Order: sequence, then C-alpha cells, then structure tokens
Amino acid sequence: MSFTVAIVGRPNVGKSTLFNRLVGKKLALVDDTPGVTRDRRPGEARLIDLKFQIIDTAGLEEAAPETLQGRMRAQTEAAIEEADLSLFVVDAKMGLTPVDTALADMLRRKGKPVVLVANKSEARGSDGGFYDAFTLGLGEPTPISAEHGQGMLDLRDAIVAAIGEERAFPEEDEAVTDVDLRAEAAAEGLEKDDDYEPEYDETKPLRVAIVGRPNAGKSTLINRFLGEDRLLTGPEAGITRDSISVEWEWRGRTIKMFDTAGMRRKARVQEKLEKLSVADGLRAIRFAETVVIVFDATIPFEKQDLQIVDLVLREGRAAVLAFNKWDLIEDPQAVLADLREKTDRLLPQARGIRAVPISGQTGRGLDKLMQSIIDTDRVWNRRISTARLNRWLDAQQVQHPPPAVSGRRLKLKYMTQVKARPPGFMISCTRPEALPESYVRYLTNGLRNDFDLPGVPIRIHFKASENPYANKAKKKR
Repeated sequence: MSFTVAIVGRPNVGKSTLFNRLVGKKLALVDDTPGVTRDRRPGEARLIDLKFQIIDTAGLEEAAPETLQGRMRAQTEAAIEEADLSLFVVDAKMGLTPVDTALADMLRRKGKPVVLVANKSEARGSDGGFYDAFTLGLGEPTPISAEHGQGMLDLRDAIVAAIGEERAFPEEDEAVTDVDLRAEAAAEGLEKDDDYEPEYDETKPLRVAIVGRPNAGKSTLINRFLGEDRLLTGPEAGITRDSISVEWEWRGRTIKMFDTAGMRRKARVQEKLEKLSVADGLRAIRFAETVVIVFDATIPFEKQDLQIVDLVLREGRAAVLAFNKWDLIEDPQAVLADLREKTDRLLPQARGIRAVPISGQTGRGLDKLMQSIIDTDRVWNRRISTARLNRWLDAQQVQHPPPAVSGRRLKLKYMTQVKARPPGFMISCTRPEALPESYVRYLTNGLRNDFDLPGVPIRIHFKASENPYANKAKKKR
C-alpha cells in the first residue's frame, strides 16, 4: 500500500460505516450506540482506482488519561501519528459541536494533510451542517453518504489532492508469478503417492486468534507480544468489541494475531452490540488456523471456558490453552499440577492439548506459548502416508478386532488421509453404520498416540466398500 489514512471524528458520525464502505466488507461493528469502536482497526481500502491502508478509530472525546475514554483517545492519537493523511468526519445532519472544533485544532497542530468529510449529506436539512464545516478552517468539506455510497468519487479526488499524485499512484511492481500455484499443484500430485508425507512449511504466515472470557487478559497478552500498547486495555471487563488483527514477526515468521471480544454465556448476552461482538469473534475463530484460549489462572475452568474450548475444537481449529495472570499465583507448582489434572479430566476430546502458564503483564512464558502454537500448527497440518496408515490399521485390528454385529464381524479394509487442517481420515469398511462409537474412539485414540497428534481434532469418516459383484448380479437379471 502506498499511504495510510486514519478516519477520525467524534462518536457516532459514521466513521466505521465509511471504513466498511472503503474496505468493501463489514469488518467494523456498526450500531446506533455512540462509541462502538474502541481500538484502532486497520484495513486495506480501495476507492475507485486508489489503494491505501486505512485505520478506523474510536470517537475522540475530552477525557482524563486514566479513564477508558482517555485511553481510547490515546489510541486514536497514535493512529493519527501513524497515518500520512486523516479523514476528519463530521455529521452534516446534526451540525458541528465544540468537540469538532477542538478536534480540528488538534489536527492542525499535527501538521499532516487532512480531508474534511461531511457525512450524512443525503439527509434532509444537512445543508446547514455542510456550510458550518467551512468554519473549521480545514478547507472545503467533501459531502458524502457512507451508508449509501454517495460522493465517493469526490472523496477520491479530495484524497488525491491532499496526498499528491506521486503518493497516490506509485509505480506498480512487476506482477508476481504463479510459482506458488504450480508448487501447490505439484504437491497435490505427489500426495497421491502412498509414501508421500509433505514437510511442514516453517515460513508460511500463521493466523492466530486469541479468545476467552471477558477480562482474561487477551489484549494485554497481545500488547506484550508486540512490545507496545497497540490494543486498548484496562481493569474494566468487556473493553474489546471488534476483532482486531495485528501483524508481527516471531523468529522470522509472520504472525497475524486476532484479538477478540470476551465471550460470556449465551444466556447473559442480551444487548445487540454484544451479540455483534461475539459473532465477530466467531468469525475470527473460523478465519484463524490456531486458536489460543486464554484462561484466568486465578479462576480457571469455569463452565464458559470449557464451552469455548469445545467450540474451537468443533470448528476444527488447532487449540492451545494459556493460563494467564500467573504472576498472581502464590504456589505455582501445586497449582500447575492441579491444572494439568483438570485439563486431562475435563477436556478428554482434546487429549494432549498444550497448556502454558503465562503472564501478559510481565511477559513470562510468552516464548513457550509461541513455540506451543507453532508445534500445534505443525500437528494440525500433518499428513500421514497411506502405506503407514494401512499397516497401522492392520495392526489395530489384530490387537483389537472390530466387534461382531448380528453374528457378522465387521471388517476395516482400507484407510487413507483425505485432508489435513485438521487431520481427516477415510476408512473403507463393511456396514459402517453398525460400527460402535466405542471402536471409533479406540481408533481415534490410537491415531493420536501412535502418530503423535496431540491436542488437535481428528475426524474419521467411514465409507461402505463397494460390492465388486453387484453390477454382475444386476446384468444376470
């Protein structure tokens, strides 16, 4: 991206609606409630022929630094410092307020280019607010309707005029070749080989979602990883609303990490805004590859904690447990032994799941947590050759033969891995519908132990083997 734009303004002027319009997706939460956005959210924007990085910000208000509103203001000011250009959004329908005037003064002091945007200009009676915007001394306002997409061409022209033609339209780099696509196709061909087992790609960017109950310390943990106060934190529960993504590197590997809103029990989620936040968190889980479930080590294994882990596993994601606030634990050895026993007992569906004690405040255990994330992702991506699987299947049946049902013994004939991420297997057998659940668990646990697949979901599908004489019998008739 050639340049970065921050969208700023007081609460409820339509900043997140404009952000969603420019990125072409409903990434930011939008509601009639003022102050929905709290953290700064980046995105890749496209406006006609313009491409740029855009940052949605919280509504700016006068507040003491130690309050939640004060910390939100600090996040917005950081976005303005990071950006090359600010889109200052005012509400043409409601007109100017003293907060708008104060923000205009602040933006002038920054000395960076500003485009004044008069949103909601499609509303009846908005002309007065539009002409009032001239008094801010930031040039001619650009009338738009973020909700209806009106005025986007004028906004594009205003941005180009403010940032300059050279910054707006840099020379494009040469097109990237389709080497990756050809390599992927070659890999698909190799996977047909019974003995082929691809190596884990240590350089591929990794998507990680951080989830958990409210106030478990998710945002604090990500800030510690980044080494800066990138996400809004504080003692208040439920500060995070949007799922915010940040990128950084760990030992040379790109990590895209998603902070999510705290997930409470479904019965307690009543407000529309909280429902939107939880839905946004669920989308982050589905988009991620590895999910870190953050537990509060002082009150671990609440019912909601277990439900979140179960949700992550049902979605087929790789899961890692992080017991946060370890700096508050007085007897670490005894508590750790107790947590390990409870993990094995309460999460039998994720046997061997990696669990790491950490402290987002002090940074303790973060390297170990990242290594556990990488190790779990390696298991989640693992492929096992068909030849090894069939030798294993024969041995399993010798050791523990499938049961006889209605006087006829079931036979497992052939096995192959049909997918990874998570590992999924297909077994060809006689009468799959009669195979008892206990034998499926026996096979699942055997796969987990013998092929070193701890802590990831394992899916086994059973398929009835075709009768080679069925077609001949039909022809005789």
